[in-house]
Amino acid sequence: MSLSTNAPWLAYYGNTPARVSYPDKTMYQLVADTAATYPGNTAYIFQGKKTGYAQFLQRVDATARGLYASGIRKGDRVTICMPNCPQALDCFYALNRLGAIPNMIHPLSAAQEIAFYLNVSHSKAILTLDQFYEKVASILPQVEKDTEIWIADIADELPFPLNLFYPFTKKYPPLPRDGYYHLWKNVLAGGKQVKQLPAHDGKADDCAAILYSGGTTGTTKGIMLSNRNFNALALQTIAASGYESIAGMKMLSVMPVFHGFGLGIGIHTALVGGASCILVPQFNIKTYANILVKQKPDFIPGVPTLFEALLRAESLKNADLSFLKGIFCGGDSLSAELKKKVDTFLRRHNCSQQIREGYGTTECVTASCLTPKDYARENSIGVPFPDTFYKIVTPGSTEELPPMTEGEICISGPTVMLGYMDNPTETAQTLRHHEDGKIWLHTGDLGFMDSDGFVYFKQRLKRMIISSGYNIYPSQLENIIDSHEKVLLSCVIGIDDDYKGQRLRAYVVPAPGVKATEELKQELLCYCAKHIARYAMPKEILFREELPKTLVGKVAYRVLEEEAAKEAAK
Repeated sequence: MSLSTNAPWLAYYGNTPARVSYPDKTMYQLVADTAATYPGNTAYIFQGKKTGYAQFLQRVDATARGLYASGIRKGDRVTICMPNCPQALDCFYALNRLGAIPNMIHPLSAAQEIAFYLNVSHSKAILTLDQFYEKVASILPQVEKDTEIWIADIADELPFPLNLFYPFTKKYPPLPRDGYYHLWKNVLAGGKQVKQLPAHDGKADDCAAILYSGGTTGTTKGIMLSNRNFNALALQTIAASGYESIAGMKMLSVMPVFHGFGLGIGIHTALVGGASCILVPQFNIKTYANILVKQKPDFIPGVPTLFEALLRAESLKNADLSFLKGIFCGGDSLSAELKKKVDTFLRRHNCSQQIREGYGTTECVTASCLTPKDYARENSIGVPFPDTFYKIVTPGSTEELPPMTEGEICISGPTVMLGYMDNPTETAQTLRHHEDGKIWLHTGDLGFMDSDGFVYFKQRLKRMIISSGYNIYPSQLENIIDSHEKVLLSCVIGIDDDYKGQRLRAYVVPAPGVKATEELKQELLCYCAKHIARYAMPKEILFREELPKTLVGKVAYRVLEEEAAKEAAK
């Protein structure tokens, strides 16, 4: 019997059930069930302002009426370009209530990236903050479909007196009076004319959201995820948490809502479980430390960078962190060295918990594997979630490999995506039927399993850089840099960074007759800033007369990575 069907990892589950029941419901319905069970519990906390579950559901329904009055119907796609704030949650679940599909993107995306996301998703509208209006409005001529812009204001959700002071802290121009936009509060007000919404007839296997990742080829793909995918993730995560119930507990929702980790675990898992989301719209060490000390969350899901920040937070020097009940790390590889440092830090601050490392892909919403509560193994990313199976195959095939043999990681289970949006070719390459009759997601990641079913991640088959938990695709950045008239050729690589995991370096060959000067470097950095999201910006540019090539003439980026590694080791 193969390792993948034998499931030896069940011996290490502790009190985690081997099977979980998944109701045939939508995300909205599951959260509505929670609101009916725990109406008085706090659904989320934003800047100290609490919103209960009953009130949250009322807000979602009111938002659904506003969206319906604005012409949003079942199957329509709407882009949410927002940080972690109440309007983002209201809109996300209201769209689900209508059977419409939220298209989740980073609010710091460059203008050209936003144009791409709007076009590829055929979005009918986009919700964003007032500070991003000019950027979004600038690309409307490039958008193929008439797209409404809905503008929200953070001040509308702030408690008194923060809402009074916030307008004076704005460092961006006011909205133009004749601009092409609708204020979010006016969209909501328009819903008052809708006396009754159409029946909610969504199905568990309907597409419920679109997130983005590089897929197996490292190019941006829209990932279609179903209600069942999100609901299964939430129920699996709660089951694997080690607690019978998380109702009334608090989740530090600092991972962004456009990210599978932030949306699937930081938000939806908490709301399905009756817990409270502490919404953090923008991460910085000082705010992070203050929230930990003042609000005492029970759970922290985050990327390695988030936990490294714990070690650098001066205000946590003498803090008592005994309140923490779960610390979950994913989104990027957690080095054994960083885990030891953070675990030591936690012990010194009276915390009985250790970091529990997990693994997943956006094609499975996020996590599908987690270190058991009492059975950590060094360098392992844990064992599969309930009802989820892992196998290791020879890359490019469906042939399962024996334990301790490195190959491609494949996943099967209820969180596996519906497919890539409008891309059947890549979907067929990634979702494959194996001889066991299951559909397996080929992750494009290399790793192995030991005889007990513990999984070990090694590296990515696809070319991708992860910086501060964000997936960055070098080929996209190279296309942008190469489009500059003074550039002949470029190559972007990731350089190991103690804080970010990796930082970006661009190697550039200037166009013939163009000199490699400091002025050119600054010109290229300014050019990048206009076309590349801030989190994906190269931090340095190095000029070369030529770039190393493979035998078939491709740029040998691995040679540059090796050179950079040797340089760092000196």
